[in-house]
Amino acid sequence: MILQTAQPMRARDLLRRPFTNSFLKHVGAGIVVGFFTGLLVGAFRWIIDHTLEVLWFIYPQMTRHPWLLIPYVLLMFLIAGLIARTIRGEELDLLGSGIPQIEAILLGKHQMKWWAVLWRKFVGGLLAICPGLFLGREGPCIQMGACIGEGFSEKVFHLSNDDRHLLLQCGAAAGLAAAFSAPLAGTVFLLEEVTHDFKNRVWVPTLSACIAADFATFLYFGTRPCLYLPIKMNLPFNAYPWLLVAGVVIGAGAYGFQYCILNLKWWYSKLTIIPDRFHSIVPLLLVIPVGLWNAKLLGGSHKVIQFLSIMPNSRGWWHYLILLVAFLVIRFVGTMISYGATVPGGIFMPIFVLGGIWGAIFGLLMVHAGILPAACYLNMIVLGMTAYIAATEGTPITSILLATEMIGSIEQILPMAIVTFVAYYTSMALGSQPFIYDALREEMTFEK
Repeated sequence: MILQTAQPMRARDLLRRPFTNSFLKHVGAGIVVGFFTGLLVGAFRWIIDHTLEVLWFIYPQMTRHPWLLIPYVLLMFLIAGLIARTIRGEELDLLGSGIPQIEAILLGKHQMKWWAVLWRKFVGGLLAICPGLFLGREGPCIQMGACIGEGFSEKVFHLSNDDRHLLLQCGAAAGLAAAFSAPLAGTVFLLEEVTHDFKNRVWVPTLSACIAADFATFLYFGTRPCLYLPIKMNLPFNAYPWLLVAGVVIGAGAYGFQYCILNLKWWYSKLTIIPDRFHSIVPLLLVIPVGLWNAKLLGGSHKVIQFLSIMPNSRGWWHYLILLVAFLVIRFVGTMISYGATVPGGIFMPIFVLGGIWGAIFGLLMVHAGILPAACYLNMIVLGMTAYIAATEGTPITSILLATEMIGSIEQILPMAIVTFVAYYTSMALGSQPFIYDALREEMTFEK
C-alpha cells in the first residue's frame, strides 16, 4: 500500500491578503484620537507646569508680606466655589482620577456624556491642581483622552458600540502616554490595569494612538524625557541584598497607602460641617502653610523628584534625612486630603513622588553606611518610585516601563525588577487589592 503525502502548502495559502486584517481599519482612527488627545493634554500639562512656577514666586512674596495672605485665602474660597459649580451635575464622572469610571463604562455599568465631562474635567482639573493640591495630572488626562475617543467614535467615525469602546480605550491610553511622554507605558497600562486583556485588536490601535499622542506633546515640550535623571553608574553587586529590604519596606508602605485611600470616602463623610461639594476648601487652605514653608513641595509634582535628586554633602546628611521624613509625611497626608475632597485629580504622580522619597531615604542611608557610592543615590530614587507605584497600583510592568521612559535610561532594569517584585509581593501578601482602581470603582454607585 502506497501512502499518499499531502500537497505542501505555499506561503499564499497561509498568509492573509494585504490590508484585509480587520483591526487595521482602527489604526487610523486611533492615530487621530491619539494626536488630538496629545494636543489637549499637552496644553493641560503646560498650564499646570507654568502655574506651579507662578506659585514659587507668589509664596515667597506672601512670606515677606503676610498681608497678601488675606486676598490669597479669599481666592481659595473663590476657587472652591468654581470647582463646586464646575462639577455640579456630573460629580460621579468628574471626581477623582476618572479611571474607575472608564472601567465601569467598559464593563457596561455606566455611560458618560463625553463633551460635558471633557470640558469640565479640563477646567476642574486645572482649578484643583494649579493652586498646588497634591494631585496628579494623569487621571484627568486619561479621562479626557477617553472622552475624545468617545466623541470621535460618535461624531466622526459613527462606530458600533464595540468599536466605540475601542476608541475610548485608545484615548485613555493616549492620555497617559501624553501625560508622561511614555507611549509604551500608556499602552501597557491600558492592558494591565484597565482591560486586563491582551488582544491584537486592542493593543495595535492603542499603541498607534499612544505614539501619536506622544508626538503631539513634542510641540510643547520637545523630545527630552518627562523626568530626565542622569544615572551615571550601575548599582554594585553588594547592594542587591539590601534591595530586598527596601522592597519589603516600600511594599508595606504601599499597603498603608491603599488602606488610607480606600477609607477616604468614609473619613470625609464625617466632615458634616461643610457641604460635600465644597470639601475642596479643606485641601486648598491646608496647602497654604506647606507652600509658605517650601513651595516646591506643592502640586503633583515631578519637580519634587528633581529636588530630591540633589545629593546633600556628607556634613548635612542627618539633617537631610529628617527633612526627607518630613517630606514623606507631608506629601502622604496632603495626597490623602487632596484626593479625598470633591475635586478632579489623579494619584499616579503623587505616588511617584512618595516612592521617590522612599528611595531617597534608602539611598541616603546606604550611601552613608558605605553600601553604595554617592553616585548611586540617584538610582535608589528611581527604584523607589518604580516599586512604590507598582505595589500601590498593582501594575509592575507598567511601572517599570513608565520609569524607564520618563527618566530616559534602561540601565536599571534588573534591580528595578527585583525591588518592584518584592514590593509588589509584600503589598499583596499584606492584603492589598491587586488593582487599586477596581477597588475605587467598587466604592462608587453606577447607574447604567
